[in-house]
Amino acid sequence: MDDYKTRGEVIIDMKNVNKWYGDFHVLRDINLQIGKGERVIICGPSGSGKSTLIRCINCLEVYQEGKINVDGIPADDNLNNIEKIRSGKVSMVFQHFNLFPHLTVLGNLTLAQMLVCHRNKVEAEEIAYSYLKRVQIEEQAMKFPGQISGGQQQRVAIARSLCMNPEVMLFDEPTSALDPEMISEVLDVMIELAEDGMTMICVTHEMGFAKKVADCVVFMDEGQIVERNSPKEFFSRPKNERTKLFLSQIIAH
Repeated sequence: MDDYKTRGEVIIDMKNVNKWYGDFHVLRDINLQIGKGERVIICGPSGSGKSTLIRCINCLEVYQEGKINVDGIPADDNLNNIEKIRSGKVSMVFQHFNLFPHLTVLGNLTLAQMLVCHRNKVEAEEIAYSYLKRVQIEEQAMKFPGQISGGQQQRVAIARSLCMNPEVMLFDEPTSALDPEMISEVLDVMIELAEDGMTMICVTHEMGFAKKVADCVVFMDEGQIVERNSPKEFFSRPKNERTKLFLSQIIAH
């Protein structure tokens, strides 16, 4: 299943993680290590547990068995641990942006900084503008989310995550809610982050993006990690029959 060796110091360590929704066993004996600076793509069919996996890393989901450590901090239901993880270790970009519609773009970027990182308004706004400039939408700062495009909203969401100075960025299908012409503008921002050495874990069906930026690709099916390998090996010589079927279907489309 796993011919890929994690590089460098481990920052995400998942051991024998199991999770159920009632009788549905959504994560089955997950063992996964991710090193600092690694870019990991998680792919697989709908319902395979991909999004649940990364939500557990960010303490948005509670798992019932096993252990997850984020840079040595247990990702569990301990409120102190959750605050430590979310205030500087891990930040997440969601499929549907999750921006506050009643706040301006600038307000969306400063709120968590002030509440979670305890920065004052001047400092928070300075940081917010620096990251809006980085994702090339600083001119949208005073608009509301409903006044900008979906691609711009997702870039705002990425900038908001960067404002928290995370060590790890989680992306949950960040382009799946976008019109086709908007996908590339979001992927370009993510490629730039990857080239800067950000640790990234991304759930996506964008296989071209995976080939371009990933250090390793993880394929999940029915709550299990079926295969993990470098993009070159994963795409050219997949070992599992389920992986071969998935790739034949997704590449055909």
